[in-house]
Amino acid sequence: MGGLIGTILVGLIVGAIARWIMPGEQKMGWIMTIVLGIVGAFVAGYVGRMFGWYEPGEGAGWIASVVGALVVLFVVQKLRANKSP
Repeated sequence: MGGLIGTILVGLIVGAIARWIMPGEQKMGWIMTIVLGIVGAFVAGYVGRMFGWYEPGEGAGWIASVVGALVVLFVVQKLRANKSP
């Protein structure tokens, strides 16, 4: 149970930092901010393992997680902009 709470807390912090850094308005609540941070950390970990920066099973660091969340947020904003009339 502690691992789940830790993941949610890290997701909230990483997602909030990414939203603060990214210019413009992001229309999402705190649950989506948590999801953004968690997905960003997974993206950073996957890319890091692909380039050999992280060993299998090793999580991404804070900075890499924020960068991953920024990438995810950028992609989501571009997809939303394409759907708008």
